[in-house]
Amino acid sequence: MPDKDRMILKRIHHFAQVYPRFGYRRVTALLCREGWKVNRKRVRRLRREEGLQVLQKRKKRLSPGHSAQGCAKRRAKGPNDVWTYDFLFDATLDGKSLKLMPVVDEFTRQVLSIMVARSINAEEVAREISRLVAIHGAPNCIRSDNGGEFIAHSLVKHFKARSIQTLHVAPGAPWENGYCESFNSRFRDELLNRELFGNLLEAQVLIERHRCFHNEERPYSALDYLTPDEFAAGFETEEGAQFWALQTTPKCLGLT
Repeated sequence: MPDKDRMILKRIHHFAQVYPRFGYRRVTALLCREGWKVNRKRVRRLRREEGLQVLQKRKKRLSPGHSAQGCAKRRAKGPNDVWTYDFLFDATLDGKSLKLMPVVDEFTRQVLSIMVARSINAEEVAREISRLVAIHGAPNCIRSDNGGEFIAHSLVKHFKARSIQTLHVAPGAPWENGYCESFNSRFRDELLNRELFGNLLEAQVLIERHRCFHNEERPYSALDYLTPDEFAAGFETEEGAQFWALQTTPKCLGLT
């Protein structure tokens, strides 16, 4: 109804000039007072087409991360002391996205799981961590960047209820989550860049196979070329303790 819309638009423009901060709901109420039979959806559409929306200033989300929670200053002291996780992205042959979430024990370098799905939200992150806690026990801390899924209030509350401290690194400082970033780099180089996944199930199977290879067969230079499983089995010996003491010297971060 372009003719009828033209008449209403005159009043909408009038109200926009007189009351520039009024939104479409309040403008609808004013029109109805004048006898116009119009609903909110129509007023909202017309205002949008005319570029009359009231722009709201978005509050800047404050990041909870800071450098004191980075891997160089808060180092893992043993198995299940610090877990770390992050997201990676890939795609299947049909162009649909894949979202991956590896969870790494920073002390042993064991990859506890790699979640593979089309999308992963904060609730699914909480469920996956709960599943791993049931298998391995709860870590003292869990480190991540400041992604929306990781700083969600529901997830932080979930961890707090289980006495798991959240460590969020400083914004724009991925090196402060160095163990996970190092794994992500190797993982992409050794598998993701070499494989074309036909579908979600194939991606899940091949990625889980690579996770097992990483833990059981891939030697780590930072672990004196032991595999993560071998290091986890032997670190409690005196030799293992001495080796780990060498790895925590300032000159050796031992990420690869």
